[in-house]
Amino acid sequence: MPNWQTISTTPQQDTGNVAQEALYFIGVTTSGSSIMTLFPAWARHLGLDARITGIDVPLGAGPAVYRACVEAIAADPAARGGLVTTHKAAVYEAAGDLFSELDPYAGLCREVSCIVSADGQVRGLAKDPLTAGLTLDHMLGSDHWANSGGHVVCFGAGGAGLAIMVRLLSEGHRPERVVLVDRDPRRTDIAREVAAEMGVDAGVEFATHGDVALNDALVAAAPPGSLVINATGMGKDLPGSPVSAQVRFPAEAVVWDLNYRGDLVFLDHARAQAAAGGLMVHDGWRYFLHGWTEVIAEVFGVPMTPELFGQLARVAEPLRGRAGAGAHVAGGLSDA
Repeated sequence: MPNWQTISTTPQQDTGNVAQEALYFIGVTTSGSSIMTLFPAWARHLGLDARITGIDVPLGAGPAVYRACVEAIAADPAARGGLVTTHKAAVYEAAGDLFSELDPYAGLCREVSCIVSADGQVRGLAKDPLTAGLTLDHMLGSDHWANSGGHVVCFGAGGAGLAIMVRLLSEGHRPERVVLVDRDPRRTDIAREVAAEMGVDAGVEFATHGDVALNDALVAAAPPGSLVINATGMGKDLPGSPVSAQVRFPAEAVVWDLNYRGDLVFLDHARAQAAAGGLMVHDGWRYFLHGWTEVIAEVFGVPMTPELFGQLARVAEPLRGRAGAGAHVAGGLSDA
């Protein structure tokens, strides 16, 4: 059995309530996530008698660790399922055969972000294309690409970056050019294969390097109105930023960091230019909310309407810290 740290957070944790259902959270530093405080509040709002248990798995853990995580969820009679963050691709690769069913997005994106345990069966789903789409729709609106002429530069081609690419390439109106950058050639190779499976052979490019100067140049060369994304985990799971402090963001760019907590160096670089460049700068808070609410909806069978999402977002609002500072729009603030 691998050596992991588990954290359980719920008001009923110490009452001995054996009927209580369990939601698992597989991440890197789960105790630092707002969800450990937020889930009990959401459970009360939704009328759920459920607890959350975080499983900390270090980056680069071996396949046996990921298999043990899935097996533990399958073996727990109280488990309803779980959410996977940083380890989505690793869970799919190491433990994909343990699932009774994988949804189409899991197969296409080679990742599992949502685990559902019911009736002796464990299903694996990839929710990121959906949650990325919900977040992008909020940030960009319905006609951004038709009106802006902007491109997309996404740093990170792993689980979240790959899912964002899938979402962008699935849209009727999509950006003229999408560039995915990752230092791991396996990730860019997989992204290239996924694009080919989708029948997309133009308008998407892949770069394999970890050179900050090259990343700065890619950003500076993008046209006004472009979308620049940090999906690397740098700033939370890893130190630093994929771009330097000398980077020049395109005018009226939308800059999105998928992190909502941590050092957030990438966001600091963008915020320093927000007023002068007319940038819209978004952290990962809304993406975090969509990611969790969609998994909770799937695991507990709760229809996630826009109205219910709005209620849960309002419940979560007091928990926003530095990372929840919002989106700077031409130097001002808007909901992120």
